[in-house]
Amino acid sequence: MSGKVLIYGGSGAVGSASARLLKEMGYDLHLAGSNEEKLEKIANELGAGMSVADIRDPESFKRVSEEAGKDLAGLIYAVGTINLKSVRRLEAEEFMNDFKMNALGAVLAVQAAIPALKKHQGSSVVFYSSVAVQQGLSMHSSLSMAKGAVEGLVRALAAELAPQIRVNGIAPSLLQDSDLSLGILKDQNAIDSMAKNHALKRLGKSKDIASLTSFLISDRAGWITGQIIGVDGGRSVIQV
Repeated sequence: MSGKVLIYGGSGAVGSASARLLKEMGYDLHLAGSNEEKLEKIANELGAGMSVADIRDPESFKRVSEEAGKDLAGLIYAVGTINLKSVRRLEAEEFMNDFKMNALGAVLAVQAAIPALKKHQGSSVVFYSSVAVQQGLSMHSSLSMAKGAVEGLVRALAAELAPQIRVNGIAPSLLQDSDLSLGILKDQNAIDSMAKNHALKRLGKSKDIASLTSFLISDRAGWITGQIIGVDGGRSVIQV
């Protein structure tokens, strides 16, 4: 396998874990993110290119795509938020920020990269949703709204960009080793309590998501597009 993969959120838990697996598979990498120090450390470790960018700035996507190169085998948008509040306490700005970070950023990333993705035969895009979209969880209205938009985007882009570009989504449950989970998983008791909600009796880890991500990017998933695949310890479909 060969080609270059652009990873937004390349210094995050899922983005960096996916980058490491893709590097082992023979892909070149270009990492984008806002934390320059963490991004540079991972880029140096993997021999990857990098772009420091704030995805809240719509103008950043064109620059990142240009810096990534004119031929892309894949694009991963591993950027997200966890903003858990009662709908009565959420401000309009919070809804808009969650939407921009999760959904608007995803579509702008693809929009800017389409020419490069079309130059590579069998290129692939991976987005991330959440178990909360299918299951329905209290205090998740802003997250579920934003990630629901991501799921709709997966299907719309899969239809529009076929057959040159495949587009799929992964819907995880809570990840134990993600920075986004730190406010929820404050101690071992919280981890154990949340794990009990899953049939497999543990929380996910970034490598669980990265394994499927790398598969979906690769040509081994060449007949898979438009899918939202749950990697959630059974939480979306199994009552415990």
